[in-house]
Amino acid sequence: SSGAFAHEGNIPSRHTCDGTNVSPPLSISDVPEGAKSLAIIMEDPDVPTTVRPDGMWDHWVVWNIASDTREIAENIAPGVIGANTGGKNAYTGPCPPDREHRYFFKLFALDTELALAPGAKKTQLLEAIEGHILTTAELMGRYERKQ
Repeated sequence: SSGAFAHEGNIPSRHTCDGTNVSPPLSISDVPEGAKSLAIIMEDPDVPTTVRPDGMWDHWVVWNIASDTREIAENIAPGVIGANTGGKNAYTGPCPPDREHRYFFKLFALDTELALAPGAKKTQLLEAIEGHILTTAELMGRYERKQ
């Protein structure tokens, strides 16, 4: 969950390209026993295929977050940061070019820490966590730019 927006609610502009573009605060609960680390992927599956043929934009890729983490403060990099679709090892907030988009924050509780180097892409993270996922959680927010 997030103190900045409700599940399926609107992401405040502060956390987008129209604001200060900082990651929202996140709260984590019910991490299973045996979890050694957490990972987060934030993605937008509503990208026009004229922008990205696969229709997906990765905004934040993070792993090796301590398994006892229950709060991630706003604008904090809680673990090792991977490359987003824009090629930055950072959080990049919502910036939809056409209409309201959905943004999924996907949390993975893992039975291991990962040996991925900073800057790895989402595809590499997904490969590395295969067979190590204890549970997942998802928070979805929406954002539409005011024209």
